[in-house]
Amino acid sequence: MTDRSPNGATVWARHSRLRVVPPVQPRKLAKVPFVELADGRLQGVVSSGSDIGRVYVSSIAAGTHDYNCSTNNNRPCGGLYGSPCKHLRALVAEAVVQYGADRVSRYLRVEVPEGADLADCLGGVHEPAPAAVVFSRFLRHLAYLEVPDTTLPIPELHWFPATGTVG
Repeated sequence: MTDRSPNGATVWARHSRLRVVPPVQPRKLAKVPFVELADGRLQGVVSSGSDIGRVYVSSIAAGTHDYNCSTNNNRPCGGLYGSPCKHLRALVAEAVVQYGADRVSRYLRVEVPEGADLADCLGGVHEPAPAAVVFSRFLRHLAYLEVPDTTLPIPELHWFPATGTVG
């Protein structure tokens, strides 16, 4: 039994109700384990550079480019001194790897001149934003990575209708 259809699409992608967009390039997950374009923001979880047990929830709002970076307990990042910290720069860099520079710049509604770094073109200010929702999604994402492969319904995902048999 194969997990690919005759046209090369994976079975789960063929049966998905949502369009699955593969990453533009493979990503290393150690520094930025979670990145998403959601809720009108580029947001994600970034590992601390100094403490292995600490992560930061970083976000940049589309349009205004206002930014926030704090621990999952809403303690502000010490690197926010009137400009984006290293966690926000890492988030932007990984988003470009995951989604591509064009898609990220369109989502954030920012003009990026040829050869310029997308992070340098953002002009927002620090605006506190709640970290709990993003961190919760990250934890949910981790939990789904541990679910074994199956063709049986997963009770937690019961709202997705069955679309046929796999195999």
